[in-house]
Amino acid sequence: MKKYLQISTVLVVFGLLVFVRQFKGGDSLPVVGVSNNPVNPLPTNISTPAPAASAGQPTQTQTVASTTTPIPKPKGQYKDGSYTGSVQDAFYGNIQVQAVISGGRITNVIFLQFPNDNRTSQYVNSQADPMLTQEAIQVQSAKVDIVSGASASSQAFQASLADALSQAK
Repeated sequence: MKKYLQISTVLVVFGLLVFVRQFKGGDSLPVVGVSNNPVNPLPTNISTPAPAASAGQPTQTQTVASTTTPIPKPKGQYKDGSYTGSVQDAFYGNIQVQAVISGGRITNVIFLQFPNDNRTSQYVNSQADPMLTQEAIQVQSAKVDIVSGASASSQAFQASLADALSQAK
């Protein structure tokens, strides 16, 4: 029995420490129903029923209206068009890309040249090229992460895309 009490006490103290640590520093409990997410804001009209009425009396509904400020769409940083980057040495061959800009943003990156003279180069580039393209579109820049196993191709991609984007400014 004594051992059970000791274990219970330790668990209660541990639980309190976790709770205190979670809200340490003046953090308050989370507020349910408040959203700062601009992508999925809460509805603008929320109906909440009033407290239940006595039998035979109608219930009332309160409507709470909130206002949301529209988030301005950032303008793109590039001029629309297709821009071809310089040819870059990727050790096993050359890489050259073309950046497609629409609405001031990178919408596609097309590989005009890439190493494909042997099976290894074909495999490496079939894996790395889509990853590099996707990340460039996501970050809207030539500053993409280097793909493991395709370091030379990644660096050549960055240089060729940077050249293309410099023409689009």
